[in-house]
Amino acid sequence: MEKLIMLGTGNATVTKCYNTCFALQDNEEYFLIDTGGGNGILSQLEKAKIPLQKIHHIFLSHEHTDHILGIVWMIRMAATKMKRGEYEGNLHIYCHSGLMDTVLTITQLTVQKKFFDMIGKRIFIHPLQHDERVQILDYDVQFFDICSDKAKQYGFTMQLNNGQKFTFIGDEYYRECEYPYAAGSDWLLHEAFCLYRDREVFKPYEKFHATVKEACENAEMLNVKNLILYHTEDKNINKRKELYTEEGKAYFTGNLFVPDDLEEIFLK
Repeated sequence: MEKLIMLGTGNATVTKCYNTCFALQDNEEYFLIDTGGGNGILSQLEKAKIPLQKIHHIFLSHEHTDHILGIVWMIRMAATKMKRGEYEGNLHIYCHSGLMDTVLTITQLTVQKKFFDMIGKRIFIHPLQHDERVQILDYDVQFFDICSDKAKQYGFTMQLNNGQKFTFIGDEYYRECEYPYAAGSDWLLHEAFCLYRDREVFKPYEKFHATVKEACENAEMLNVKNLILYHTEDKNINKRKELYTEEGKAYFTGNLFVPDDLEEIFLK
């Protein structure tokens, strides 16, 4: 059975949880989506008992620090294991075409040459175009531009092995351009920066983010069955699940998930 492991659930400035990133488990392999803001990704993978050598596919949604900086550590550690004979096969990194040079630059500036030189040999960065399909593990993954007004950002949709539709729309609010990809999803991952009642405190709209209320309204309109909320503030971390679920249930009639870091969700 396929499983989603939420490695991190917080926004860029959190200190009580890790930045939003997650892994999709398919048998013994993992598809990693975003890497957080630093070497904390290594700690989260260790806590989740995900062996780095079982990650051969990583998708980076966009260039913001809380999503991309962990890739430096993933490249460094994968390259180290490759040189030691502890990593079979190759590592594939996917990102929109404009992000490829950024990944190469920050890696070259921060990683030893012997590790950086593995890029193009056993570590490959694949530039994506809007609407492009890529075979990743057992999945036909369709990537799409979320039409961000900030940095260019991609989401993706795909069919799980059980036939269900699984869609990730990045860390900004839903836009109409995403309708063909998100509508009718069995599983939708949607950011929820804060509670609607706290919008004046956290000012999500200034950052192109949504509240729990709007994320749930969007999911209801899209006829989603299971909604997962993430990329939140952490000031209410101890009561976040309770508070977000209470607000969300007033606007969404499907199954609502407000996961904590390292929580596992079985996709069934």
